[in-house]
Formats: sequence, structure tokens, C-alpha cells
Amino acid sequence: MTPHHSAGLRRLTAGVALAALLAMALGDLAITTTDPAAELARLAKGLLQPDLFATEYLLEALWATLAFALLGVAGGIVLGAVLVMGYHRLSVRALCALVRSVHELFWALLFMQLFGLSGLTGVLALSLPYGATFARVYAEILARAPPAIEAALPVGASALDRLLYGRLAPMWPALVNYTRYRFECALRSATVLGFIGLPTLGFYLETAFRQGQYAQGGALLWLFLLLIATLRWWLRPPLIPLALGAALWWLPATHWPDGALLWRFVSEDLWPAPLVQGHWGALGPWLGQVSAQAWSGLKGTVAVAAMALAFSWVLALLWWPMASRTLAGHGRWLGQALLLVGRSVPELLLAFILLLLMGPSMLPAALALGLHNGALVAYLTAREADRLTLRPDAPKGLDRHNYELLPRLYPGTVGLLMYRFESMVRETAMVGMLGIATLGFYVDSAFELFRFDQALALILVTALLNLVVESLTRRFAGLR
Repeated sequence: MTPHHSAGLRRLTAGVALAALLAMALGDLAITTTDPAAELARLAKGLLQPDLFATEYLLEALWATLAFALLGVAGGIVLGAVLVMGYHRLSVRALCALVRSVHELFWALLFMQLFGLSGLTGVLALSLPYGATFARVYAEILARAPPAIEAALPVGASALDRLLYGRLAPMWPALVNYTRYRFECALRSATVLGFIGLPTLGFYLETAFRQGQYAQGGALLWLFLLLIATLRWWLRPPLIPLALGAALWWLPATHWPDGALLWRFVSEDLWPAPLVQGHWGALGPWLGQVSAQAWSGLKGTVAVAAMALAFSWVLALLWWPMASRTLAGHGRWLGQALLLVGRSVPELLLAFILLLLMGPSMLPAALALGLHNGALVAYLTAREADRLTLRPDAPKGLDRHNYELLPRLYPGTVGLLMYRFESMVRETAMVGMLGIATLGFYVDSAFELFRFDQALALILVTALLNLVVESLTRRFAGLR
């Protein structure tokens, strides 16, 4: 690492710490529940003594989660494959950036106004942002194809042959691995769709935990974790076509909206009400109200995201040695199990559980995002540590961590954390649906009041924020 990069890493680390301290000083971190310790004890008892037979429609909820994830990823692959063909164009890249910057739950809230709580709402809510993400990542993977392979093709080879044999074939394993990873993400996203009423595991998890039925909620949570942990064994290529066919067969019939209703929603409801009604004098107050909500939501979103980044930073550095074979040896299974739980539980669900324990403040959201992303980065850092080749006289124990591994791993860990910060900001806006004063809180409130014009304006603000953060994190990636 060059001295310039070392200085940049130090400045970035200090900047994140300073931003987190400022956010903690200005943010709402109050614990408002009367006896959080007793509630935590009840939760722990429920997790240790789960009741699998307390949930009605358990298998149906499990299959709904799988079906939404399968169909959402399949739709995203198709859309991404189409978009990647034109991803070299600025207009296509801009469209993909805008689509993927809107969270799946916000897409679901928009489609729910047209299709209700139907299967199509969930599938579209996953397919659109996933398709835009696939287009970006697929394009980046294909761009890394060895030029020598394409150059070795016959001179008269068609453009399709060059794509298939010169770029797609050599990068196929990387494309498959990334798609498998996105399916794991889709399982979490499909679970979270239950928080708006779709019949996935998240719907029953929220109901159980909200009612204090922790044994029932614990059983559902363990079932979800088992689903994630065994993904490599049951997600087999020969079974995927059968599973997709079964998911399509299961998908409930969609009641398509009346054409007039659809046109009104697109041409009137989503546009500022003063413009539609011709009351130009009311446009100023409308802009003032939206601006006030956007500014308040932005402050809450940035504060929670800054704290979450710092928490995940600290947790990643503390946790990865526990899961590394190089440091923990045979005892790494306990650390790996801990990280599996942390990275598998959806942030919204984890924030909801912590909110029940601590009350509605920024602290549950920041902790939930920090736990999830810290576990994910720690897992990836531990894997990278086990790939490193150590010299024969490498030190042992704590010295190996401090002087041999950490200096080599820290730049990559920082790069991962900054990459995940983009996701943290997206999820921070979304946890506002739990009542925390981020942008998602005002978006959800606007939908509840049928103020779709304000909801769309605030969604666009969240998208713009995500685009700015994405641009900044790509700049920080150069510190790796």
C-alpha cells in the first residue's frame, strides 16, 4: 500500500468516527421501554424454546417467500439480460441507476395501489430493482473477460458469437455465483414484503413479535435461518425449472385495475395536486410541505446511516477473527454460525425486534443495520484472511492478527464497508416504515393518507440520495 493510500485510509476512518459521534450527539438514542431487560429475557426464552406448531399456514408462508424470491430473481435476470445489451449507453445506465436506487418496499407500495396485495405486486417489486442491479453487475463482470479469448475467435465471427464464446462463456462461473448471492438477498427481500401485508414469512414474524408471542416468532425465525443456511444444498440447477413452474402455478390471479383508474393514477395521482387541479397558488405551500418532510427525513436518514456505518465498522473488525481458520482454528464454527445469523436476518426484521425491546428511536435502526452489515463484512473478511499465504516465520496468536493479517486485510475491509454503505442508506430510508424519522417514515405516511404525489416526490428524494452515496462510495473504493 502506498503512503498516499495509507493516509487516505486514516482520514476516512477518522471521518467515519467523527460523523458517527456527531450523529449520536444530535440523534434520538433514547430507550423508552419500561423494562428492556425483562423483554429481552422473554425474547431469548422464545428463541430457545420455539413453537413450530403455533403458526397457522406455516408451509404456505414459507412457499410464498420462496415463490416471490424465485420469480423476482427470474424476472430480474430477464430484465437485466435485456438491459446489459445497451448498458454502454449513458441513458440505459442512468435508467438502471434510478430504478435500483428505489427500495423494493417502495416499489411494492406503488404497485399495491394498482394491483393490491397480489402476487404480481411482490414479483414486480423485486424484479425491477433486481433487474437494474443485474444489468450493472453483469456488465461489469463481462467487461473483465480476458481479451485474448475473444481475439482468438475466427475473423468472421458474429457479434453474438463473440458475446457468447468470448465473454459469456469464460465469465459464466462469476455470473452464476453473483446470481446465487442475489437469490439469497431476494429471500430476505421477499420476507420483508410481509411487512406491507403480502403473505410471506415476514407477515407472520411481524404479527408474532408484535403480539409478544416470542416462541412462535422464534420458530419462524429459525425456519428462515435454516432456509438460508441450507441454500447450497436445495438450490440445485435441475430443480430450478420445476420450482419456477410451481411458483408460477401458485401465483394468485391478479385483478387488473380498470383502464380509467390506471390512467388516473399515472396521469393525475402521482403529479403534484396543485398542478393537476390548476391551483398554482397552492404550489408554494405544497413544495414547502414536501421540502420540510424531505429535509427532516434526510437528516434522520443520514444520522442513522452514519451510526450504522460506524457500528458495522467496529463489529466487522471484532468479529472476523472469530470466523477465520487462520486465527480461530477448529473453533471458527461458532464464529461462522454467529455471522450466519447476523447476515441472514433482514435488517427491517432485526430493527423491528430491537424497536420492541428499546422503543422507537434511531438506536434500534442503527444497531440493526450495524449488526447485519458488520456480520456480512466480517464473513467476507474472514474468507479473504483464509486465502492469504503466510510466510513460514509468521507470528502466532495476537501478533499474527495485529502485524500479519490486519494490515493486509484492512484496505479490503474498508472497501467492503464503503460498498455496503450504499445499501445501509437504502435500508435506513426503509426502516422509517417502523416509525423512525427517516425518509421512509414520510413516504409511508404519504401512502397511508393517499397523498401519492407527495409519496412519489419523497421517493425521488431517496433515489437522489442513494445516487449521491453510490457516487461517493465508488470514489472511496480507490483507497483499497
